Amino acid sequence: MRNVDRCVVLVDAGYLLGASASLLAGEPSRSRVTVDHTALIASLRERAEEETGLPLLRIYWFDAAPERRPLPEHRRLRVLPRVTVRLGALTRAEGRWVQKGVDAAMHAELSELARNRACADVVLVTGDGDLLPGMMSAKEHGVAVHLWALQAADGDFNQSEDLVGEADERRVLDRDWITRSVSLREQVPPFPSAGPPPEIAKILSAPPAAPRPAAAEAPAQPAEPEPSAPLKAVPTPKDLAGRAQAHVAQPQPQPQPAAAANAPVLRWSSDRGYVDRPAEQPCAADSLPTLAQLTTAEQRWADREEDITAIGGDPHEVGQVFARRWTERLADKERLTVIWSDYPRIPHKVDGELLRYAARFGLLAHKDDQIDEHDRYAIRAGFWKELAARVPGGEQIVVDD
Repeated sequence: MRNVDRCVVLVDAGYLLGASASLLAGEPSRSRVTVDHTALIASLRERAEEETGLPLLRIYWFDAAPERRPLPEHRRLRVLPRVTVRLGALTRAEGRWVQKGVDAAMHAELSELARNRACADVVLVTGDGDLLPGMMSAKEHGVAVHLWALQAADGDFNQSEDLVGEADERRVLDRDWITRSVSLREQVPPFPSAGPPPEIAKILSAPPAAPRPAAAEAPAQPAEPEPSAPLKAVPTPKDLAGRAQAHVAQPQPQPQPAAAANAPVLRWSSDRGYVDRPAEQPCAADSLPTLAQLTTAEQRWADREEDITAIGGDPHEVGQVFARRWTERLADKERLTVIWSDYPRIPHKVDGELLRYAARFGLLAHKDDQIDEHDRYAIRAGFWKELAARVPGGEQIVVDD
């Protein structure tokens, strides 16, 4: 008979967060909302204890993840007091994500709690009619079942009528309650695509060259190599290097003393257009150490602890956290001044490390079978924003739009 004076909350996270996104964003995609999980758990506990009149035993959070491996939000949830996370599988079927095993896990947990008399009241936050047998079984063991619904977008009904009819008590969590811990995620506008530089546009718009005269009419001259094909796109550094090598390989009528003038020129793309840099001149910022090179084993452990328990996973936030750690651990802050000459280009090694760090939070994942470029842009914007606040002179370059 122990613990019969307690209440338990079972949460179907797919229903709770999907319905919240539908209400706030007009579509059920969970990526459209930002969740303060600590505040959400506190609100669920407070509401459950108030309505049942009993202290909370535990909150069970049922969700799905690829290969049942916990995502960052699951790691943050499971370290909160009185919270247990149960994961089903998330699989791809017919072009969309489908969760498997969540309903069965909720049914099994509900039946086990009732059979063992572990609680007197159960609060179910779900809308799936598949849980009806578990609800009926709990009632047969003397457990009072409270069914909570989310206020539906446009007044739509988002719960099984059979569940509603079988529940002992039913409540609706309205918009005011939801927005205490769930908010609409700010949509980062796509980065505007710049046209080709004026010199490239001029080449692309030039009329085709006039045809050569027939061989019989042309004066006898040594055969000349065919000219390079006209540029049809912006040349890459590799293209330019290849053209320079081909030019050197061709027979020259006279010695060319200024051979260095034919060296390839690398062009680095950026928000400001194209920045010329001789091929032999390395980028000074690329010599900066990576975060991994600056991080001790103790710091690495502390970083993971912070990622799990404190970092929400917003793209801007992820970029800022990475930049904060990087600048704090770089002993010589003056070395960072070289980075501004290439803004907004992040040093290659550091940029790759930044994106790999963001991948831990589920960012840059394939969404609708495409890499999310909005997240990529927001991550880098967060990096520069944090760097500008920590490096002298940076605020004059990085300006919030």
